[in-house]
Amino acid sequence: MFFENLINRGSMPVLVSTAAFTEERHRMIAENVANIGVPGYKTRQLDVKAFQKTLGRALDRRGTDPRNPFVLQGNRQVHTNERGEVVVTPAKRPVENLLFHDGTNLSIERQMSDLAENAMMHELTNTLLRTRYDGFHKAIRGRS
Repeated sequence: MFFENLINRGSMPVLVSTAAFTEERHRMIAENVANIGVPGYKTRQLDVKAFQKTLGRALDRRGTDPRNPFVLQGNRQVHTNERGEVVVTPAKRPVENLLFHDGTNLSIERQMSDLAENAMMHELTNTLLRTRYDGFHKAIRGRS
């Protein structure tokens, strides 16, 4: 119970959820890039703004009481399953103003931009998680 309260309070659930989201988004972008030459391939996406809104609603529902569960709801792309794990499901990116001659809507420039943005968010999240876990480790050992 003590360790569960340490892990499920504060920013930890948000950081774990964000790490899962950015990991899956990275995999999805890599899949988009790998299919650049496939005729008719439609890119997939994970909406970052919708994910951030879902995180905000989960924090509001949880409030300041660590006994309240942190649950992501109301988003088809990102939610928490019955075991408390974050489930991420990419959706097809709607066709914008550009559809290429082979029937794809894949812009390599857009994918590289998304990849750079996602890599920075993932690195920041992992750095913050590592800092939190290092603090726990030092507290358990009783040394700084």
